[in-house]
Formats: sequence, C-alpha cells, structure tokens
Amino acid sequence: MNPDSDNPTPASRLDLSAIGNPDGWPVPPLPANAWHALPEGDDGLLAAAAGYYGNANLLPVAGALAAVRLLPALLPRAVVACVGPLASPHVESWTQVGHRPRLLQNATLPRALAAATPYVLLSNPNDVNAIQHPHATAVDAAKQLKKRGGWLIVDESLIDPTPEESLTPLAGTDEAPNLIVLRSFDHFFGLAGARVGFVGAAPELLAKMAAAMGPWTVAGPSRAAARLALLDSDWQAATRARLRSAGQRLHDLLAPLGEVRSTALFAALSTPQATELHDHLARHGILVHHFEPASLLRCGLPGDEADWQRLAAALAAWKPAA
Repeated sequence: MNPDSDNPTPASRLDLSAIGNPDGWPVPPLPANAWHALPEGDDGLLAAAAGYYGNANLLPVAGALAAVRLLPALLPRAVVACVGPLASPHVESWTQVGHRPRLLQNATLPRALAAATPYVLLSNPNDVNAIQHPHATAVDAAKQLKKRGGWLIVDESLIDPTPEESLTPLAGTDEAPNLIVLRSFDHFFGLAGARVGFVGAAPELLAKMAAAMGPWTVAGPSRAAARLALLDSDWQAATRARLRSAGQRLHDLLAPLGEVRSTALFAALSTPQATELHDHLARHGILVHHFEPASLLRCGLPGDEADWQRLAAALAAWKPAA
C-alpha cells in the first residue's frame, strides 16, 4: 500500500493548512548576550524595523496576536465594523472587553465605512479568502474615518511580499494618526516560533500599549534574530521573487478546480465540492484548511519540488462527482 494514501502516518503527511514561507529566513548563531542578558530597547531592533517598514512609529510585540488581544482594551468601547471573514481572535478580543463587533462578510471598504461605526477592522490581505483591498481605497478609508474621529485597524501580517501595498509607512503619522497596523514575522520570514511582531500607530497609543504589556515582552534571542532579518535586504528581495513565482504556480495548479484567489503565500479555492476535495487530499496525506460553512479550501505553499509533485499528483487523481 502507498504509505502516503488511505491511512497516512503523521510523519508522511504534507501539511499545507497553514500560511507561511516554507523556506524561512536562516537564523545564524546569535550573540551570547542575547541569551544571557535581559532585552534592551537600544539593541538596534527599532532602527532596523523603522528602515524595513518605512516608519519609526513602531512597538515590538510578542507576535501580532499579542497586539490583537491587547489593543481593544486601550480604545473607547464602541461598535466595530469587522470586514470578514476574520480569524476568531480578532472578534473575540473586541467582544471580551465590551466592544460590539459587527461582522460584514466579504464587504468592501466603502461598504464598511457606510456602516458609520467608529472603528473599521480588516486583514489585508485576508488570511482566509486572499482578498486584498487596493492601497488607494485603504488610504481613503483612513482619511474618511479620521474626519469622524474614528480608527482604521489593519492586520498586515501577510503583506510582506508586496511592501508597496502596505499602509504601515502611514500608521500614526500626521497624514493618518488614526491608522493602526499590525505586522508579523510568522509568514514571510517564516519565524513563527520567534514570536515577534510590530504595531504601527500614533506614539500616544504605542505608549499606552507598552505600559500595559510591561517590560521584556520580546525575548532577547528573538529581538536579535528579528533585527538581523530586517536588515537582510538581499534575502528579502530574493524571497519576494521566489514567493511570487510559487504563489502563481499554486494558483495555476488549483485553477482548473474552481475559483481561485491567491497571494504570494497561499491560495484560496472556492468550489461546491470543497468537502469532498478536502477529504480526498487527506486520504493522500495532504492537509489543507477547509472553512465551513463556506465552500472554501485554503492551501499553503509546498516546500520543495517533491511536495509540489505530490500535490499535483493528488489533484490529478481527483475525480469529482458528476
């Protein structure tokens, strides 16, 4: 029996259910001081981040999720227009401290603005369906919310392959003081275990968040690795080109099976037979994420040519019901 089909063992499974660069930034040996001393704020991390993100209004956090959990408690309670689909921690975090999230599934930003709420929250690109709101539309949304004293909160955890589309350079500036942007090291850099992220926002809000988190929120080795990764522009450029090519390859591979939206890091396939295809791939030892009740499958990037060929063979063997 083929060990990769019918009843695959954990070791033989190909897990494409998550989003991430399968060939992440290669962490070198780190200075001993990163391990033996408490983290220092003047270690060069913020300077490296300011150069990479194009903005000095930044706060390092222990992964974007830490900011997702903390941010709602720092803002006045109100109704929040949430452009869905959204990962559950986003909505839960606002609800738990007394905000009233209003989920607007697959809404455009103009539609979210029309809800006339003080806050608009979205992921851009969206980590479920790969929809990305145009840069100009997002900038205009921040301006419209500023006029009525509102805030635009954008999770840009997946924006790194296309930095020209990012709003981070504007976060907390005079042009967009009401813009809050979350960034992550999990996906593009492939360093989820480091638990590093950044919040871009107005200095006053960052000060409140820093006080609420307390000192030493990001470990010394994580800070050291993040600083070096942010400075490695050659790796970043080469990785963007590689990921764009891989993302297009994945898009083309899935396109015959339904409607596909994709980024450089994953693809979302919409098909009425999503459940059956998900189960078929699972029998071949390939795990993808099935979103219910939507007929949507999310597939991450294979790591090497053997994995690409394995996915292609499993898809070629798919015989949809008539």
